[in-house]
Amino acid sequence: MTDKIAYSRHDDIVVLRIENPPVNALSQAVRQGLAEGMDRAEAEDGVRAVMIVGEGRAFIAGADITEFGKPPMEPHLPNLCSRIEASPLLVVASMHGVSLGGGLEVALSAHYRIAQPSARVGLPEVHLGLIPGAGGTQRLPRLIGVEPALDAITTGRHIKAPQALEMGIVDRVEEGDPQEVGLAYVRELLDSGAERRPICEMPAPAPIDWDAAYEATLKKGRGQISPAEAVRAVQAGVEKPFEEGMKAERRIFSELMNTDQRQGMIHAFFSERAVSNLPELKGVEPRELKAIGVIGGGTMGAGIATAALLSGFSVVLIEMKDEAAKAAHERISGNLQGALKRGKIDQAKFDHLTGEALTVSTDYASLSDVDLVVEAVFEDMDVKKQVFGKLDAVCKPGCVLASNTSYLDVNEIAASTSRPGDVIGLHFFSPAHVMKLLEVVVADKTAKDVVATGFALGKALGKISVRAGVCDGFIGNRILATYRTAADHMVLDGASPYKIDAALEKFGFAMGPFAVADLAGLDIGWATRKRKAATRHPEERVPTYIDRLCEQGHFGQKTGQGYYIYEKGKRGGTPNPEITRLIEEEQKERGIAPREFTDAEIVRRYMCAMVNEAAKVLEEGIAKRPLDIDMTLLFGYGFPRYWGGPMKWADIQGLPNVLAAIEGFAEKDPWFWKPAPLLVELVKTNRTFDDLNKEAAK
Repeated sequence: MTDKIAYSRHDDIVVLRIENPPVNALSQAVRQGLAEGMDRAEAEDGVRAVMIVGEGRAFIAGADITEFGKPPMEPHLPNLCSRIEASPLLVVASMHGVSLGGGLEVALSAHYRIAQPSARVGLPEVHLGLIPGAGGTQRLPRLIGVEPALDAITTGRHIKAPQALEMGIVDRVEEGDPQEVGLAYVRELLDSGAERRPICEMPAPAPIDWDAAYEATLKKGRGQISPAEAVRAVQAGVEKPFEEGMKAERRIFSELMNTDQRQGMIHAFFSERAVSNLPELKGVEPRELKAIGVIGGGTMGAGIATAALLSGFSVVLIEMKDEAAKAAHERISGNLQGALKRGKIDQAKFDHLTGEALTVSTDYASLSDVDLVVEAVFEDMDVKKQVFGKLDAVCKPGCVLASNTSYLDVNEIAASTSRPGDVIGLHFFSPAHVMKLLEVVVADKTAKDVVATGFALGKALGKISVRAGVCDGFIGNRILATYRTAADHMVLDGASPYKIDAALEKFGFAMGPFAVADLAGLDIGWATRKRKAATRHPEERVPTYIDRLCEQGHFGQKTGQGYYIYEKGKRGGTPNPEITRLIEEEQKERGIAPREFTDAEIVRRYMCAMVNEAAKVLEEGIAKRPLDIDMTLLFGYGFPRYWGGPMKWADIQGLPNVLAAIEGFAEKDPWFWKPAPLLVELVKTNRTFDDLNKEAAK
């Protein structure tokens, strides 16, 4: 037996204890050890049952990620699960921590399951662009029925032990040492004469309308195919004998392994874990964080305060006037009320967070003891400088001074203080207590331990933190400005905003760019265009039709009218005919004869603009690695996860193809479509963006 499985005998019960720290991933050695342990138990006289339990933090957290992308090694997991299930001995899984993916599939191959109250189970393979491949789509529906099984498999969600008990995934929930509790349960089963209960021998569950379920799942996943294919695997398990269903599951699993979506989602999986692992911060200790200050109690400031409170920090929020302070407290209370309703906190916690943990004041002196303060006031440099001047005067030495600016120069903000080394940009995305992305903007004089503190705060708040350099818009908003310009150009040339939104939603974006503009507020873009008007290049094509709408006081969802018209109580909007009229007027003024655009051309132009600008951001060092850009777009801008991010999308398309498309667009619009030198260089040297990620990791 391998050293990953400890074999012990307790009278007529054998315990196979998985010892593969930290989370008992299903490595080849673990699989082999379990198979050999089963063989040995069955060969010994007097053994009546086997109990499988995990050492340390988990039963089995899932596959061994170090084996991803390598040829599978025997024993293969589906065969191991079938071998466990077929044992003539009574097999019980005692589960604690997490039992995910292959971990739950191993547990389902046992005949009975007992779990700790804090345990969680799930089949999250869809998040890797796959389906469960070791019987999960076959056994779970037979155990709990088709619809609850489909919900678990197609969402990949974690299920807490009490709910798993209600659903029938586990047979008992009991507190105690997993091995001792498990042994007592096995003894009880043996004493009561309980028989083996292989799920494969259970009757197939009742069928459903499979085509309707497939289409609904595909729509819900915005084009992600793995959850919908899981429906087909479950269907095979219902309609065919168990062994035939297993073959269908393996076929679908193998087909998904070779898809672009699987490539994208694996890339996203690893990049999410690598993004905050910065070589420059190795050995750098962050500053201590206990109390957080927030300047401004609007939507953004209240969201930041809410996130900090929910993460265990005390918060001091500063507003200008008493009425504004009261409104800020109400906003934060409203946010926390949502957490209370969802069961994230209880009433006592709510009372604490809205009471002693939160101070709302109009006096900057209240910030004297905070460890880090985030300014979240109006996006105006003079206003920001005034705020930082006050912070410089009242905050203690070593307090980190952070700006939540979306576009402005953090170096200029830092220069307005006597301690530029303590200044950093922390660009949250609204609503800040919900959105996962945090851009950590490093200015020229930002101290390394301040950078480390920014990342430590992001981790404490549960954010995906990305390092960004200083430029107009940093990583995300700078790239957004460019691909949004590509969309604006297409509108002037004949593609309606509604056709563009529809094409990009079909591609997988959560929302199209014009629906996003309505959500964010059209006044934001209007202000940016006015700010840049004086420095605009004469060849730059900037549409004016939307400014005319803004001049009428229409700013999108918050005023009820923008690109779309919004009615109270109704979800979404309907196209605004005024937009169509204004576009047609501008086309006539500019002498443009509008033409038709296909969905494919819309996506190609939009994505090529995104990739081209992203390559420039990378070349300038604003982003250190392509994966930083991918994670920024994934977690802050609704980019479809199954493409992995724009840089991964470009690699999948082939960089020579992307460059050729950009060069083709440049023939008609050379001012906007200037191929990024880095992209040209990568094509010339036959390298990819992923190669740059690998080089950065060395």
